[in-house]
Amino acid sequence: MTTDLAAIFGKSGRLAARLPNFQHREQQQAMAERIAAVMRTGGVLICEAGTGTGKTFAYLVPALLSRRKVLISTGTRNLQDQLFHRDLPLMRTALGIPVSSALLKGRANYLCRHRLALLQEEVVHLTPELQQQLALVRDWAQTTQAGDIAELPLPEDAPIWAEITSTVDNCLGQECAEFQRCHLVTARREAQAAEVVVVNHHLLCADLALRDEGLGELLPGADCFVIDEAHQLPDTASSFFGISFSSRQLHDLATDTEIAAYSEAQGVVELPRRVKMVQRATAEVRISLGGETDRRAPWRDLADNAEVQRTLAELEQKLQALALALKALQGHGKNLDACQARAATLLARLHTLLAPEPPEAVRWFETNGRGFRLHQTPLSVADVFRKHVGQAGTAWIFTSATLAVGERFEHFAQQLGIENAQTARWESPFDYAKQALWFVPRGLPQPSAPEYNQHVIALAREVIGYSRGRAFLLFTSYRALHETAAGLNGQLDYPLLIQGTAPRAELLARFRELGNAVLLGTASFWEGVDVRGEALSCVLIDRLPFASPGDPVLAARIDALRQRGGNPFQDYQLPQAVIALKQGAGRLIRDQHDRGVLVVCDPRLLAKSYGHTFLASLPPMARTRVIEDVKTFFDAAECNATVEVVKTPIKKKRQRKVKS
Repeated sequence: MTTDLAAIFGKSGRLAARLPNFQHREQQQAMAERIAAVMRTGGVLICEAGTGTGKTFAYLVPALLSRRKVLISTGTRNLQDQLFHRDLPLMRTALGIPVSSALLKGRANYLCRHRLALLQEEVVHLTPELQQQLALVRDWAQTTQAGDIAELPLPEDAPIWAEITSTVDNCLGQECAEFQRCHLVTARREAQAAEVVVVNHHLLCADLALRDEGLGELLPGADCFVIDEAHQLPDTASSFFGISFSSRQLHDLATDTEIAAYSEAQGVVELPRRVKMVQRATAEVRISLGGETDRRAPWRDLADNAEVQRTLAELEQKLQALALALKALQGHGKNLDACQARAATLLARLHTLLAPEPPEAVRWFETNGRGFRLHQTPLSVADVFRKHVGQAGTAWIFTSATLAVGERFEHFAQQLGIENAQTARWESPFDYAKQALWFVPRGLPQPSAPEYNQHVIALAREVIGYSRGRAFLLFTSYRALHETAAGLNGQLDYPLLIQGTAPRAELLARFRELGNAVLLGTASFWEGVDVRGEALSCVLIDRLPFASPGDPVLAARIDALRQRGGNPFQDYQLPQAVIALKQGAGRLIRDQHDRGVLVVCDPRLLAKSYGHTFLASLPPMARTRVIEDVKTFFDAAECNATVEVVKTPIKKKRQRKVKS
């Protein structure tokens, strides 16, 4: 690999010559040089690059020059598509290097020809909405090369997706008549042959799981691993390496068994009867779990609930009866055989979840509408990654704009068991002191006060008036979001966009197009959102984003930390909240020409001793506690003037020991 990256990233380098909008950034070049060194010698690097550094190019250039097998994992499908379809071709052309590449997503992203054929046989029984979507899918299926459902102009929550994509449970594998033309199989073959493969964190975890089980590798063996948006990996891994059992899985099994019985075992009347028994038992479990929607609670809350235990035992019995009936028909048809394997798998999961809870995991459940899910989540995934990360001859790079708490990486490193990794940080090249104003209002009550949300609503109205719309309002709970939405409805002169009223992508598109809208969102809008220019000039955050102590997984982790003699607040809750706040604040300034105000309503930021930890992690914006400075800031922006904001002195509190 060439070591002269200045000839590529420099002011007169190759990228400046070939990319019209390229700007030299010292941080980007330094990051690329550090990554190149790790790729050359092997090792583990955790690195944080502030917004605007250009971290994607900083790792793509060394990856393309390395001539090694490189696997790049991103946090979301949107980032995968952007990286593969835009950034990677751009860098490959600019460098003039013919490196082969492949995009590989999870199976739920690919059209399953077999399931499409099954659905078309049931077209007369489908809802009008499904029939309309099916017609679109059918036409597209005739021309698509990749079979990637992202090619279709349908919302992410369209009901058709579950019907025309496969799952691990219902895939027929090599027994499928469409196996040789399978889009997923084709994508995997291309990934095996490519030098650079773009995946997501879920697929990365799937690969690690298969290696542990000795079943070979789903992804090609790579020499270098680049984990982008790495702050998301611990939560993704915790979910992946857990166990789940849901009413949806049972519903899908029942539906597919009925279809298979109709085509491969018409004379067997016992099978449909047992399917109905499983469906009834599933409904009874949901009833026994209570009528609340969106409930999440530890399983121990139901340990002494006789009705829940009875309905689960009944479900286990009925599922076992269905599995035995399917086993008796083994060999009657590939679809029936696949259903038999799925029934056995679900039965094994239910057995596991009803057994005594292991000390290294937490059991919990959630209900939503008429559905339910039972979960077992590991308290730590450090051991899983410790086995694979840092093996001799391999290079692992973990990068994000939000990995450090202050300037330290211990929290992230401990989550993945990579405490001995090298670390590096590069500040954003943006001039935050001139581009942004950070405002914490005076006089707000504590967030626990009943009247707190009303104060936030009043403040939001005033700030939105000064910003002329063009604002994100970010919340830590749906309850606060809905209360604020009701309080602002009809009170603003600007369009109001509310999470849940339309798909996320549609809301963001409308926000950009309108140019003066106000968007209210929760967790999914705190990160991965890139709105440049004046359309987003204000970000208001209602509370410091501490996770709810009522969350069953968090509660279990707190208990485990406390039992080991740690400080759960200082060691886990505070670092998680700091990283979340950095993500939310990062929505504001996305370009060197952006200007905006960050409003943090929560008075604890300055009143509590732990506030300095948040402050040390935020970009170096100008700071004020005077609302008139906010008005002046926006008035100056309207006149294309530069305003000197007088920073209100903020007393530094004497630090004291933080109690959980």
